[in-house]
Amino acid sequence: MGYFHEGHLELMRRARKECNVVVVSLYVNPAQFALSEDFESYPRDFERDKKLAQNVGVDYLFCPSNAEMYLPDHLTYVEVEKITEKLCGASRPHHFKGVTTIVAKLFNIVQPDKAYFGQKDAQQVVVIKKMVDDLNFDLEIVVVPTVREEDGLAMSSRNVYLSDAEREEALVLSKSLEHAKGLINSGERIAQKIKDEMQELIKSKPKVGLEYISICDNRTLEELSHIRGETLIALAAKVGNARLIDNIVIKV
Repeated sequence: MGYFHEGHLELMRRARKECNVVVVSLYVNPAQFALSEDFESYPRDFERDKKLAQNVGVDYLFCPSNAEMYLPDHLTYVEVEKITEKLCGASRPHHFKGVTTIVAKLFNIVQPDKAYFGQKDAQQVVVIKKMVDDLNFDLEIVVVPTVREEDGLAMSSRNVYLSDAEREEALVLSKSLEHAKGLINSGERIAQKIKDEMQELIKSKPKVGLEYISICDNRTLEELSHIRGETLIALAAKVGNARLIDNIVIKV
C-alpha cells in the first residue's frame, strides 16, 4: 500500500534477483479499511516511493485509481472463509475480504509467475496461499522473512504514527516473541503458559494495548494447546494511534 520501507524493498530485491520483469503494485485499497480505520490518514508519498522502487530496479509501478479498480456498479468480491475469522480477522471482520478481492484483481491484471509477500503479515500470507490454491491461480507465492529495525521492531508503514516514547514501548512486542521462542527452545510446550508470560511482559508497558496473542498451526491457524509442528506465534497491539502486528514461526 505504499510508503515503502526496507521490508517492502526487500520483497522487490528478491523479485529482481529471481525474475526477468518486476511489477510493484502501489495502491491503498479502500476495501480493506473499516470506516473507523486510517484510510484517509494512511501515509502516502508517491514520488518518494517511485524513487525507492527505481533504485531497487523495479520495471513497473502499477498505480491504479479507485475508479479503475472499483467501477460504480462493482458487485463482485473474493472471500476466503474460516481462516479469515481468526487473529486479525476477529476484530477486522471485513478486512480480508478486501485483501483477497484486490489481490485477485491484481493477479488477474498483471498475470505474474511469482508474487512476493512478507512474513510480517503472517495471516495474510496464509489467506493468500489458500486463495491461490482454491482458485487455481497459476503462480507461486514466495514468502520473505520479516525485516526489522536494528532494535527488533518489525518494519511497518504505520510506525510513523509512533512518538519516541511509544516506539520505545512497542519494542516489547518483538521481545515477547523472542521470550516465547526461548521458552520453547528450553522445552516448554504448553501454549497457555507461553501466552501468560508474553502477556506479563506486554502488560509492563502501559502505552501498549494488547489485542491478541495467538499460538496456532501455521497452515490452518487453529489454536494449539501444545506446541507441535510448524507453529505460528502472532500478536497484535495498539500503540498510540498505530495498530502493530508481529509474529514468529517455530518448527518443533
